Amino acid sequence: MASDLSDSEKGVVVDHYEQKPKKSHEGRDHGLAVQDILDQNDLSASATGPPEKEDKETRRIVRKIDFRLLPVLAMIYSFALIDRVNLPNARIAGMDQDLQLSVGSRYSLVSMIFFVPYVICQFPANIIIRKLGAGLWLPSLVVAWGVVSIGIGFTHRWDQLLGCRILLGILEAGYYPGCVFLLSCWYVRFEVQKRFSAFYLLALLASGFSNILAYALSLMAGTSGLNGWRWIFIIEGVITCALGILGYLLIVDFPDKSTKKHWITRKAFLSMDEAKIVLARIERDRGDAVVDKLTAKLVFHHLSDWKIWEYAWLYLLNNTVTYSFGFFLPIILRGDMGYSTAMSQVLSFPPYVAAAPWMFTTAWVADRFRKRGLILIFNCLAAIVGVAMMGFIRSNPAARYAGVFLGVCGANSNVPTILSYMHNNIVGQMKRSVASALLIGGGAIGGIIASNIFRQQDAPKYTPAMITVIATQALTILHVLKNFIVYSRKNRKADRGEIVLEGQAGFRQTL
Repeated sequence: MASDLSDSEKGVVVDHYEQKPKKSHEGRDHGLAVQDILDQNDLSASATGPPEKEDKETRRIVRKIDFRLLPVLAMIYSFALIDRVNLPNARIAGMDQDLQLSVGSRYSLVSMIFFVPYVICQFPANIIIRKLGAGLWLPSLVVAWGVVSIGIGFTHRWDQLLGCRILLGILEAGYYPGCVFLLSCWYVRFEVQKRFSAFYLLALLASGFSNILAYALSLMAGTSGLNGWRWIFIIEGVITCALGILGYLLIVDFPDKSTKKHWITRKAFLSMDEAKIVLARIERDRGDAVVDKLTAKLVFHHLSDWKIWEYAWLYLLNNTVTYSFGFFLPIILRGDMGYSTAMSQVLSFPPYVAAAPWMFTTAWVADRFRKRGLILIFNCLAAIVGVAMMGFIRSNPAARYAGVFLGVCGANSNVPTILSYMHNNIVGQMKRSVASALLIGGGAIGGIIASNIFRQQDAPKYTPAMITVIATQALTILHVLKNFIVYSRKNRKADRGEIVLEGQAGFRQTL
């Protein structure tokens, strides 16, 4: 590890690495100050070798990062999911009648329109987060969309709801990709899937509980003269605003800014010695501990890499399934499986509880054995079997409901798997920023697809939608099998010294 900093060096903020930049082979700007922080003689370990053994101090720092970052980001994201997918609960709690959402394609349009600005605003949002800092940018978005959610509770026409959904899409566009980008900058490649899984499953459990919460809030019908569905948005919006305010205090910035004093608490998250350890392990792992200078030319260079487009495509295919469950599971349980409104909301929750251990177990296996593609295929097969059971078994309601568990577990567990698959196979902070925005934009398009394949004329069985969902998982398996061949070939060429992958000597693609 790097030697201790002198007293004079301890006054230097890690954020000031950019001073006196010198160009690296990929056009990234590495300031001279980074050489003072990182002991280059200690950064020679290959990222493809066996996992290095962490000392006690490093493990303590990683736990400190875990406890500070994951709970607050996950809790806020859970309410992002709740604010995004509470339409079906509100619909069956009276919104359908009050706003006439069953007329034509109004419900599908209201569900879909959120994702249009959500896709468009992803990329600029992930540029802004590096400019303003995660600790200011992310909580500000949260408070703003909480206010919009409260406003939805006071809409009286379906077109007013449509406008609020557009605003919600603009504001939420920066949060999820910002969290993914932030988390990827703090952890090394083969510990990141467990963190993505912890972040996502905490959010998933809370959002799964939203069906029960929505039912409880709908019982407030008549309070202050408001229908029950209005209280769903109002109360959940108030909670979102409160979490956003909490985020101002708890959300920390990127590792290279971790020694700066917080603008409210006036305390730094890490000491200089702690920051030195964090940055050194990241530099050893993938050589991008310091943010690279973003230019238009570099953005287009990143966009020319076919891999980041394919990860976005894989995320699109997967999120078509996750959003299908999010938007339509209570409706299918009520309309096709015959459960009451209350039971439809309650029974939507257990599959998400089951997804938690499934997701974390597959993440542990993936990180432990440094495999991503096999886990992707396993989860896709589970989703295919589950959706087939839901859609095509008619004589056994228990078997159909069991299919819900397989579908929810498989599709949702592939969310952190695909995120890790991408971040394991690219290098450079800004490339990961571009790739994260593109990937999550692809996932949002999956939401648009999910909103439109469950057509009103196909209710209650939604057979064409079920077939489409199965097809997305089959396509994912084919792409991963193709990558086994492509990535293995590239790794063999790199072993022979014929190519350098991602501009990093010793870097190998993760299969």
